[in-house]
Amino acid sequence: MTIAENAASLGVADAASPAAATRITAYGILFAASASHMLNDMMQSLAPALYPVFRDQFSLTFFETGVITLTFQIVASLLQPLIGLVIDRRPAPYALPAAMVFTLVGLAALAYATSYPALLASVALIGVGSAVFHPEASRASRAASGGRYGLAQSLFQTGGNFGQSLGPLMAAAIVVPFGQHSVLAFTVLALIAIVLLTYIARWYAAHSAARKNAPATTRSAPVSRAVAARTMAILVVLVFSKVFYLASLQSYYTFYLIQTFDVSVQSSQVLLFVFLAAVAAGTYAGGPIGDRYGRKFVIWLSILGVLPFTLLLPHLGLIGTAIDSVFIGLILSSAFSAIVVYAQELTPGNVGAVAGLFFGLSFGLGGIGAAALGFLADKTSLSFVYNLCGYLPAIGLLTYFLPDLHARRN
Repeated sequence: MTIAENAASLGVADAASPAAATRITAYGILFAASASHMLNDMMQSLAPALYPVFRDQFSLTFFETGVITLTFQIVASLLQPLIGLVIDRRPAPYALPAAMVFTLVGLAALAYATSYPALLASVALIGVGSAVFHPEASRASRAASGGRYGLAQSLFQTGGNFGQSLGPLMAAAIVVPFGQHSVLAFTVLALIAIVLLTYIARWYAAHSAARKNAPATTRSAPVSRAVAARTMAILVVLVFSKVFYLASLQSYYTFYLIQTFDVSVQSSQVLLFVFLAAVAAGTYAGGPIGDRYGRKFVIWLSILGVLPFTLLLPHLGLIGTAIDSVFIGLILSSAFSAIVVYAQELTPGNVGAVAGLFFGLSFGLGGIGAAALGFLADKTSLSFVYNLCGYLPAIGLLTYFLPDLHARRN
């Protein structure tokens, strides 16, 4: 079987030549990557969804609760950029199913954790799986894009965000009523993800071989190194504003709803699902809009555009809070895929490193934010935290200083 035939059999239709195999949008692979990302992030979101359970079981403060998030996200954030650098030089398609093995083991450990240190160790294992999964899966999605990079990144990221939204819902339906050991049931999802990722790995290996036989193409950097370095710094600050605000909702929104409106734990999980589902929908919208109108436009609209809604959140009743959270999720989440693709276009040839950097930053800053905001909530109140965090999207004004790569490309 030739390379082209092998590629076609794995999802690249009409791969009549090695070059053609690299130009076709492989939707089967994109949807498989999105589905595996959904399963991966659904399993990862179980720990935050269980915070009210763990807080009662282990008598945790808000700060100790935030350290759980910090442990997972610091492990993931430190490893992801390093793994991204390595796979840019030496792609490792079969690292994808291997990553899910770490997640499976971490879930099993989480189901039987009987102490706070054991709880931290289990989420650290899940963090290792995430660190390996995201850079290589992002590279595979870009390879399957056929040049529609924003669409590919949005589909991939939407799967993850939808998985994050399902985690609290699954926790409310299964883990809260049946207890901590019921987490073990979710290892079935890890096994399904391993099958999907093995399929993607086979396609990606064939695709990589096809690229080696295609005519060589080179892309020059659209800006100078100095401008690229300054722009990357601005993007990091923009990610900080987005992730810190999302950390305040993902880690403490259930507590805020319980304390402020006296809702049940299960009702708070459902409302967290509503917010996270809006995040998933907004994430998808950002990619295609960026492909058409430019990534800078999406970043402007997303980060600065959410400011009125974040400022309003602490001053609303229960229904208003739920509705406002949907607008916040829809608007703010559209930035991430646009930022990742923008940075990849800014530094050609560093797809995995850029994905690892920004996914790592997302995890790391989210962990730091969860711990810092938990400490602040212990000293003040969650209402104070949400009033303060409401001003974070104003950092979106820095978008003005980003070069317009869309205009340069056209």
